[in-house]
Amino acid sequence: MADAPESKGPAGEAHSPEGDLASRYDLVIFDLDGVLYLVDQVIPGAAEACARLRERGIPSAYATNNASRLPTDVAALLTRIGIPAEAREVVTSAHATALLLAERYPAGTPVLILGAPALREEVVGVGLRPVTEAEEARVVVQGYGPDVRMRDLGDASVAIRGGADWIATNADRTLPSPRGPLPGNGSLVVALATALRRQPDTIVGKPDPGLFLEAARERGATRPLVVGDRLDTDIEGANRAGMDSLLVLTGVSDAAELLAAPPERRPTFVAEDLGGLFERAQPVQLPTQWRVQELDGQWELSGDGRRVDALAALCAVAWAAGEVRPVVPAGDAAAAALKWLKL
Repeated sequence: MADAPESKGPAGEAHSPEGDLASRYDLVIFDLDGVLYLVDQVIPGAAEACARLRERGIPSAYATNNASRLPTDVAALLTRIGIPAEAREVVTSAHATALLLAERYPAGTPVLILGAPALREEVVGVGLRPVTEAEEARVVVQGYGPDVRMRDLGDASVAIRGGADWIATNADRTLPSPRGPLPGNGSLVVALATALRRQPDTIVGKPDPGLFLEAARERGATRPLVVGDRLDTDIEGANRAGMDSLLVLTGVSDAAELLAAPPERRPTFVAEDLGGLFERAQPVQLPTQWRVQELDGQWELSGDGRRVDALAALCAVAWAAGEVRPVVPAGDAAAAALKWLKL
């Protein structure tokens, strides 16, 4: 298998396959759910990884599509689980949505809000007026909230059919949780879109690059690294922003999804968890100790080494071929790796 080209960062510098990944960047932008915590429980190793970055003077920022918490609440949660953070380091889709509303609409514009109190507070904070009657609304803002009801969706439908603009904070179909993926705001957006037979006028959060670009701009970063667990939001958003990315396998996207990922959703790096920040900078498509060969219409995995490098080797072949085939192991190490990857 031929060597893949060296990965290029946003400033165009080449990444050597040797060296510590984190040392090559001047900012690490973390997604939250599935990367640092699940709901409100820290993911093992996350606090330690963030502490190592602080010790080395590498700043962090936090960008989340979850519109149910204010930046102050996110910072407080991170601090409580052992990751000291400040509100100014947090960018949420709710805050970004409020800024967008302030740009598009004059103060006092009536807005029907679906979502958590945090979204309402952000909208009020930029001078717009929340309303509860669908007929009054000039804009419908839809964000995630655990208490959103069918009645709320009905009111939004009436308002939008009546001419109100429709803005969604994000389109994440699921939210990670200790019980597995749960319906996210994107699922509610789909429900409303099905009823209305159209899509929102604007979707603010990732994969739109705005959250990442704002985080980098606030910190004055020129070589940021995005760390996420979702290909369709974090990784695609990083690619749209022209930033390198690290996919960690602690949240939503898994090995099978990564193998089938289209070019716009392929990360620069992949790791089991945040410990990958302190391992060698090995772009996904560079050769590893694992080998993949065609065998009777299947792929045979052989070799030994890190399990995540087996995934990288399979990605290099699948992405080059433009297809995914069944994988069979050659040897105990390969069998163990495929079992862990659930392939």
